[in-house]
Amino acid sequence: MAKGRTPKQRRSASGSKRKSDPSPSKRTPSVKTTGRRRPVPPRKASEAPPPERALAPLRRDTPKDLPAVVAPEKGSGGTHSVLARLRSLENLETAYEAWLELKLEHGSARLRFQEERERLDQQGAFLVGAVRAAGVEPTPGSQPGIMPTGADSFLRGAEARLSQAREELARKEADSEAFYQQAFAEIRSTLTDRIRRYLEGSRPSLQLLLRKVGATRSILHISRVGQDESLLLCFLFTGRIPSRYGFLFDDSTDDVSLPPAPLYPDEGVEPRDTRPTAAALEARIRAPGEVLPLKGFLPIFMPRPAGGEDFFRLLQRGPVMEVEVADGAEFRNILSREEAERFAGHLLRLKLEGKLELEIEAG
Repeated sequence: MAKGRTPKQRRSASGSKRKSDPSPSKRTPSVKTTGRRRPVPPRKASEAPPPERALAPLRRDTPKDLPAVVAPEKGSGGTHSVLARLRSLENLETAYEAWLELKLEHGSARLRFQEERERLDQQGAFLVGAVRAAGVEPTPGSQPGIMPTGADSFLRGAEARLSQAREELARKEADSEAFYQQAFAEIRSTLTDRIRRYLEGSRPSLQLLLRKVGATRSILHISRVGQDESLLLCFLFTGRIPSRYGFLFDDSTDDVSLPPAPLYPDEGVEPRDTRPTAAALEARIRAPGEVLPLKGFLPIFMPRPAGGEDFFRLLQRGPVMEVEVADGAEFRNILSREEAERFAGHLLRLKLEGKLELEIEAG
C-alpha cells in the first residue's frame, strides 16, 4: 500500500466497484412528511368526474327537498309516450305493458301528492305551535298568556298562505287524477276493442281431456293455451278483460304455506281480500265492471237445467288446466257425471256457434 495517500484515494486505487457518492447538486432533496394531508390538485375540465363511490364519504347527511308536485302536461314524456306507444302498436302484450307502466306512474303521482300534503300539514302545525309558544312565554311587566304584538297577524298570514298552498295542491291532484282516469279508460277501451276483433278473426282452440275416477265420477283437464288465447277466453267466457297480461300462468304467492291467491290487488281489491272463498270469488266476478283482477284461473258460469248457473273455473296446473266447480266455500275438482257432461256440452255449444275450436279426448 502506498504511503501518503488518503483513505479515499486508497479506495479508488483498489478498483472498488462501489459507485461514488453523487454530487451535492444532483442529490434528491429529502421531504419530511407531516400529519397534514397534501392538497388535492384541481380537476381539469377534460378529466372525468370522480366515481360515486369516491364521493360517498364527502356527502353530508342532509335531507333533500321534496320535488315539486305538478300535474302531467300535454305533450310531455312519460304518460303521453306510453299512450302513443299504445296507439301505434296492435300487439296485446304491448298494450298491457303500457297499462302496467301507467299504473306505476299513477301510484307514484299519488304518493308525491300524499307526501306534499303531509309536509304542508307538518309545516302548519309547526307554525301554529311556534306562535302559541311565543304567546304563553311571559315577559317582565306583562300578563301571562297575552300574545305579543304582531303575533296574531303573523299567524293569520301564515295560515292564509298554507290554505292557499293546500287549495293549489288539491287542484293539481284533481287534475292529475282526472288525467290518469281518462288514460285508463282509453286503455281499457282499446284492449276491449282489440280482443273483440281478435276473437272475430281467430277462434281459440281447446282440447278437453276426460279422466275417469270410478264409475260415476271424473276429472276434466284442458290442454295449456297461449297467453293471447287466455285473454280471448276470458273475454269469451265473461265479456270482460283481465287486469294483467300473463294472469293465467302467474303462480307466485306471498305466503309459501298457502296456494297462490286467485285475485290480484287491482281494481279495488285490497291485499287482504285476494284469497276469498268460492262464494265471495263468484260475487266478485259477477260484480259490474270492465276489468277482472283474475290470477291463475279462468271463470265459467254454466247454466243448470232447472235454472240458475254453476260457477266453474279452469285452474292452471302446469301443462293442463283442471276444471273445478264451486261447492260451498271451496272448489271441487272431482266432478259428477252430470257436471262433467254439462261442462263438455257447454264448450260444444260454443264450438257450434263458431266461437272456439274444441277437441274432446276420453282417457
